[in-house]
Amino acid sequence: MNILELGDCIIEGDRRALARGITLIESSRRDHRDLANSLIQHLQSLGRSAIRVGLSGTPGVGKSTFIENWGLLLIEQGKRVAVLAIDPSSAVSGGSILGDKTRMDRLSRSDQAFVRPSPNQTYLGGVGRRTRDAILLCEAAGFDVILTETVGVGQSEAVVADLTDIFMLLLNPAGGDELQGVKRGILELADIVMVNKADGELKAAANRTHADYASALRLLRKRQQDPSGYPKVMIASAKEKIGLGAVWDAVESLYAWRQAEGHLDSRRVEQARYWFKQELQYALLSQLDTVDARDDFERLSKAVEQGEISTVVAVDEMLVGLKQRRPSE
Repeated sequence: MNILELGDCIIEGDRRALARGITLIESSRRDHRDLANSLIQHLQSLGRSAIRVGLSGTPGVGKSTFIENWGLLLIEQGKRVAVLAIDPSSAVSGGSILGDKTRMDRLSRSDQAFVRPSPNQTYLGGVGRRTRDAILLCEAAGFDVILTETVGVGQSEAVVADLTDIFMLLLNPAGGDELQGVKRGILELADIVMVNKADGELKAAANRTHADYASALRLLRKRQQDPSGYPKVMIASAKEKIGLGAVWDAVESLYAWRQAEGHLDSRRVEQARYWFKQELQYALLSQLDTVDARDDFERLSKAVEQGEISTVVAVDEMLVGLKQRRPSE
């Protein structure tokens, strides 16, 4: 199957072809990168779009349970749902467990869903380097809603907000020092803050956490891209399937408002610019992976270690060397 045939199968909604396409774009092999670029260019020209929702939260907050039951609810409403679940990669071996598909067993078996666990390959920000490209492929495959679940390691997971239209932050009730634990940074990016596990003995604690965050959000500066009532703090129980419909109503309402006001288009333009800059930085760093560059790097590293030159001078010399070699490469 050539790359255009693969693209056509993805357009027809073939989930196996979509999985193959995402595997291709996640590959770091040079020949695979060329094929991946052709595939993305082919599919991007379709102009298909979906509601992109990012979800973050600390481990144990119930992200997988929420996504599975929420996704099944959306399927009942006639929507096709894709889930991109990012798992942390080991800094030692580079491997990942990729267990999200197992945790979302019922959703994975649905013909109207696509669940794809992917390693973050130590990429910072809670997502993978190629997550944005995977979103584009899922849109080309005709999915209506794309849920991107972050690694779940804390407030550094702000990058998902630069991938999605709506950013949701999931919280545990009675997690201990809640307002301090989440910090202001990620809270300022959240469009919907959802307190999960509002059932049984934790229901009262969930209500208190809801009230605390509602008060905290009132202290934040009003954002131009938000209608009245947003950012919104909500309460739900993924396990008992309570409040899931209300959360989707809030997502649809905010998405529709941003679309009507032009904020959605401008947001995606800004995101495209951000990811162009990120990819450019990686391309420049890849120039270090040549024999001459590695030799220069080792030589300058030793000079810095021995105190012969400063770090700033070494960086300048390294950049000059890269610039001088570029025309002949």
